[in-house]
Amino acid sequence: MAWNEPGGNKNDPWKNRGGKDQGPPDIDDVLKNLFGKFGKGGSGSGKTSGPSFTGKTLGIILVIIALVYGASGFYTIKEAERGVILRFGEFHSLAQPGLQWKFTFIDRVIPVNIQSVRDQASSGSMLTEDENVVNIEMEVQYQVINPEQWVFAVEDPERSLSQAFDSAIRYVVGHSRMDEVLTDGKEVARQRVLEELISIIEPYKMGVDLVELNFTNARPPEQVRAAFDDAIAAQEDEERFIREAEAYAREIEPRARAQVNRMNEEAQAYKERSILEAQGEVARFEELLPQYEAAPEVTRQRIYLETMEAVYSNTTKVMIDTEGSGNMMYLPLDKIMERQNLRPSDTRNFNNTLQGLQNQGGDTLTSPQIQTSRNTSSRSGRN
Repeated sequence: MAWNEPGGNKNDPWKNRGGKDQGPPDIDDVLKNLFGKFGKGGSGSGKTSGPSFTGKTLGIILVIIALVYGASGFYTIKEAERGVILRFGEFHSLAQPGLQWKFTFIDRVIPVNIQSVRDQASSGSMLTEDENVVNIEMEVQYQVINPEQWVFAVEDPERSLSQAFDSAIRYVVGHSRMDEVLTDGKEVARQRVLEELISIIEPYKMGVDLVELNFTNARPPEQVRAAFDDAIAAQEDEERFIREAEAYAREIEPRARAQVNRMNEEAQAYKERSILEAQGEVARFEELLPQYEAAPEVTRQRIYLETMEAVYSNTTKVMIDTEGSGNMMYLPLDKIMERQNLRPSDTRNFNNTLQGLQNQGGDTLTSPQIQTSRNTSSRSGRN
């Protein structure tokens, strides 16, 4: 007869009496029966056949369990990390670096590195605004600044950041021309991608800070690479010529400024010299004025002679004798005086030179024949 049939309740595990369905016994009764068996040494006859478990033994067991539980709660957070503590799956607090403790089976700690700079790469073939295909490879570097937002803002922050990065690149490349992305507009495109990425992830509050964003590679398709290489080479030559021109300008400008300063100084010196010479001439004429008033004719003749002497001393002179036999004698007086190291005022040396010329067979020339007065018509000078 089964235990659950009427009258067969002798083997009923729930100890139901009277055949009535009373349900499972109270949990307290089960525990009392269990501890009672431990207290009797596991024998139902009431006789002790081994060592009995007392309340002291039970206390030791509980203490051991408590020590094991307490030791299992210790953990360490590194210097570069912060621990996000979850209590029953909900954010509770942040754990600082060092030795920490948590409630085992209650708290969960997620360490997040906030000092290291992470990187995320993206690449692919993209269509530009002028309907050309370019191969772009870019890399973004970022750093976690808010561990709580990094863990709870989105389900998978790294995957979400990668998708946002791809979206920003494709948007910017799709609104740019091919030559702008591959040549001189690369820096502008990089800045636009960075701004677009910031605008995408800002509403999600992912707790990251974008450190740097760079083009690792940007190239055209293989079919047109040669033409673009030539264009890039021409651009580099243009930049080199501009730098050379700027270097030449920096080199020539100081020399031009020095030349201008020198010319200004020379002009200033000429001005001062001219003023001083004019003042000297005025002073000389003021000194001659009393002499001219005393003897006008003599003073006038002397001034004329001195003036002619000053003029002819700096010019090439040719002397012609028309009173003799009609033969013309050419005397390069300046060359003769230069060779003999003579001055026009050195009369003795000058006469010796004339005497030497006469001894060589020339016509006799005397001082009256070399006249510098106003009425002399037998001498003419030319340069």
